[in-house]
Amino acid sequence: MTVGDWLRDKNPAPPARLAARIETALGARNAEPASNAAIVCLDACETLLADVAARPSPGRESALDLLAADALATYALEAAAESPAALEARAHEAMTRLSAIAGG
Repeated sequence: MTVGDWLRDKNPAPPARLAARIETALGARNAEPASNAAIVCLDACETLLADVAARPSPGRESALDLLAADALATYALEAAAESPAALEARAHEAMTRLSAIAGG
């Protein structure tokens, strides 16, 4: 099973436009093993948030990117929860990485 397969199995499924944006954000990493979903989703989330933060004046046109980033962060933590022993470390890593974008 790949990350893309893992995401397509989610229920409820996200709206089609959001699912397409998530798939685009993941790019070729959709084909990685589902066991990598936590890091793959967090990486894509971080990239999207950094892109929005770098825009001179993000507005309504950024809404879909922000929704996709939120979904990717949720999926990253959901995937991390599949390995409870690593969940706390993964959550801390996510907070550290994502908060750095706001401070950068």
